[in-house]
Amino acid sequence: MSNLSCGIVGLPNVGKSTLFNALTRKAAAAANYPFCTIDPNIGIVEVTDPRLQALSTISHSKKIVSATMTFVDIAGLVKGASEGQGLGNQFLSNIRETDAILHVVRCFTDDDVIHVAGKVDPLADIEIINTELILADLQMIDNILSKMERQAKGKKDLQETVDLLKRVKTYLDQGHCLRTYVCSKQERDLLASYPFLTQKKVLYVANVDEESLPSMHNHFVSQVEAYAAKEGSFVIPICSKLEEEMAQLSPEEANEFLHTLGLQETGLDRLIKASFSLLNLITYITTGEIETRAWTISKGTSACEAAGKIHSDIQKGFIRAEIVSYDDMVACQGRARAKELGKARSEGKEYIVQDGDVILFFHNL
Repeated sequence: MSNLSCGIVGLPNVGKSTLFNALTRKAAAAANYPFCTIDPNIGIVEVTDPRLQALSTISHSKKIVSATMTFVDIAGLVKGASEGQGLGNQFLSNIRETDAILHVVRCFTDDDVIHVAGKVDPLADIEIINTELILADLQMIDNILSKMERQAKGKKDLQETVDLLKRVKTYLDQGHCLRTYVCSKQERDLLASYPFLTQKKVLYVANVDEESLPSMHNHFVSQVEAYAAKEGSFVIPICSKLEEEMAQLSPEEANEFLHTLGLQETGLDRLIKASFSLLNLITYITTGEIETRAWTISKGTSACEAAGKIHSDIQKGFIRAEIVSYDDMVACQGRARAKELGKARSEGKEYIVQDGDVILFFHNL
């Protein structure tokens, strides 16, 4: 869970590398021509969480360790990528290795920034990318079926898988992404064992220009929102150019600049939060004199499993978890006072950890 990654995809010249630069404050090339990004740029980004500083102050921690996310700037896909056009095969394998997709869509007009198709059309752009991912999945299904159909003769469990893959192939042939395929949990779990590109969760990043501030909205964004709603995906409007400029400022200067524009939060903070939500992630916190640290886990993780994020020995020797909510920890100014006031709970292995739980694990060595 510590190496979660989101692949940033989109057609050439939609603002992917500009967004990546802002996310990571790295100088990835952002040039006005296709295939500027050939090898994927990778950046690890700290997740802004004011709770850590507050707890660190209470605990007099020597350091703060934030949760992180990995962002991969994947080269601009073009029509025909699934057949190797552009640098298609390489791009598709880069996407396959990520946990989720951030699909950057150009939602601004600018005569100085060429569009690979000659005009700005967000829905057409989305369809080109999705079609290439669908075609790549169809190739994969054909390869799997050609082997599995021979193996399935006389094996009922394999035949059920073959039948499912054939239904999935029909669905893909109709131009649909697998993330919208309705099936049972058992079937979904089975499909999850295959690295299909179109079953990855997607967050559409609508890249707007500065004229769309502070609302972050225009008729292009409306089109993307309507499209995303049909497949149960979300849209984050962001002005990549503005974010890249703010990334060069100090936090104080950036905050002041934000407020002059009528904005409360950076687009990058909104994007990282949305990415966490997209992947159903939460953080729990440990705090003490040595460090205050955020630990990333999936929603629904038990206390025992959460202990394993720190060290497998803590999970093996788990006795109990002492839980104080973040709000109670701050109100009581520490664990000792929280215990005095009955705000510290003792929980067992099966307790489901909640976002912001401040946890002390007790275990056998």
